Amino acid sequence: MSDIIQLLPDAVANQIAAGEVIQRPASVVKELVENALDAGATEITINIKDAGKTLIQISDNGSGMSPTDARMAFERHATSKIRSANDLFAIRTMGFRGEALASIAAIADVELRTKKADDEVGTFIHIIGSEVKTQEPAGCNNGTNFMIKNLFFNVPARRKFLKANSTELKHIIWEIQRVALPNPDIKLSLIHNGSPVYDLPPANYRKRLVDVFGKSLNHSLINVDEDTSIVKVFGYIGQPKYARKTLGEQFFFVNGRFMRHPYFHKAITQAYEQLLPPDTYPSYFLFLELDPEAIDINVHPTKTEIKFENERDIWPIIHASIRESLGKHNVVPSIDFDQSGSIDIPVPRKDGEGVRFPEIQINPDYNPFNNEKQFAERGYSPFENDSAGQGRSSSPDSGREKKNLENWEDLYQGAQLKLKPEPEYRESAIQADDLYANAPGQFSGKKVLQLKQRYVLTPVKSGLMVIDQKRAHERILYEKFMEVLKTDSVASQQQLFPQTVELNPADSALLKSILEDLLSLGFDIREFGKDTFIINGTPGVLDISSPELILEKLLEEYKTSPVDARSKAKEQIAASLAKASAMDYGTDLKQEEVDHLIDNLFACATPNFSPDGKKVLTIISTDDIEKSFSK
Repeated sequence: MSDIIQLLPDAVANQIAAGEVIQRPASVVKELVENALDAGATEITINIKDAGKTLIQISDNGSGMSPTDARMAFERHATSKIRSANDLFAIRTMGFRGEALASIAAIADVELRTKKADDEVGTFIHIIGSEVKTQEPAGCNNGTNFMIKNLFFNVPARRKFLKANSTELKHIIWEIQRVALPNPDIKLSLIHNGSPVYDLPPANYRKRLVDVFGKSLNHSLINVDEDTSIVKVFGYIGQPKYARKTLGEQFFFVNGRFMRHPYFHKAITQAYEQLLPPDTYPSYFLFLELDPEAIDINVHPTKTEIKFENERDIWPIIHASIRESLGKHNVVPSIDFDQSGSIDIPVPRKDGEGVRFPEIQINPDYNPFNNEKQFAERGYSPFENDSAGQGRSSSPDSGREKKNLENWEDLYQGAQLKLKPEPEYRESAIQADDLYANAPGQFSGKKVLQLKQRYVLTPVKSGLMVIDQKRAHERILYEKFMEVLKTDSVASQQQLFPQTVELNPADSALLKSILEDLLSLGFDIREFGKDTFIINGTPGVLDISSPELILEKLLEEYKTSPVDARSKAKEQIAASLAKASAMDYGTDLKQEEVDHLIDNLFACATPNFSPDGKKVLTIISTDDIEKSFSK
């Protein structure tokens, strides 16, 4: 029997490794920018076309490479960061595995121009699919310049499953943010299709945050600074009142490296306990510095998962530092013992000296039954009787007073005052049928029951149907938008007072990439300066009272919503807009609104699921209900 195990060629091995290291264009940007940081670059420029599918060009002013190093950099497991296994326990560089360039060269057309400051000429290398086409001296600037063309050209399955340009651009922006925030002294520029997205000058940490996320973030930041023998924690957190309903402004950095850590995230959320509005997330940008020997970053090729030697000791430090910062800014309620300006409440002595008890004044001569005597003294009697003549007053003014009382009915002519008779209380009148005669929860006809302003209950032939009102509304709006996109006959409702919206550079670039599709949905949005837009109109199918809020929610939903690889950008926008425009939980619906919601839901092509694939309704069968009562 012949041997069947053989060593894979380098080109095949590199393609296999590339599937784990290089997942999308953002992965290429991340690896090359990190290499530029390790090379000591102070200026990095990223130029991309078609969200990196066509071109990714990254240039820096770092140390550059010699001709030999330039060629060796594309070999697997070739690196200048470590020399032995012991170096893995004290890594301070961003890269160290030596897989990135080999993986990129295996699935793209790569051109490298690099030059050291001491060399007279640089080096040019051209590699296509791990095959070196050209290596020759060339004139170039100090530093390194990479050009990555036609990513995944030899892996058609991977290229086919890339997302829309707006989605891929969003991931690239995220990678730039994760590099820009911990390195504020580095000048970074991002250009997409010739338009600048980021132009970040060297600054401090706070200024870098404002440059990346917009000016609106500045007034919501709270400083955090805690230095202990285990870890140093510094950075900024957001005030609770500026918390957002979606994730996106939560960043952890360890020794300048971005990481995800659910355990430390829980420490922050617990520090904000009872301070956040419901269903919101706080913003935080925290930097941790500790001994590299106390962490392990060699867990995954992306190096975003980090193991800590003493994470149980770090957790309370993070939690306490957040609580302390919130307390310093009077966000956490505290007991104030300062009595200046407070009401002076006298405290009685123990012996009761100086205490005066309240006195009750009474009239001992008061008699409520002696009214006749009082009336007689005034010259008339309330018990005057004309027939018997009893009770008449002998006062000379009695005639005048009686004359004044004549024809008293004339005073009220034309008043037409009708008093509603006081209803008599009848215990037997309150019946069960009367209590629920007009109640919306009565299961008769089309009437249904709304449960906790979240679910709609309605009887069906097989049992009880439970409908999620928010997801049902999302499905209805989504299909309306899709009909609009098919017919291209959209009506736009013009705003009486156009709204101006200022976005951060990332959201601005995202909005520009989907602006054409938004116009086809009925939005009338125009650029109004750098990162500023004016909203002149909204879709006529929506009743929008706050278009700027809907636009913000749309961008957040668009950034975070999962998208099928084969779906079109317009479908994604329609789904995101439907989710952003749908009614929130807690909305109290009238009977007519509930009936309208149910009718429109079952008029949809797919009423059972929301646009993102979540269940809209469920049916509790009569058998299940009967079983619950049989026990």
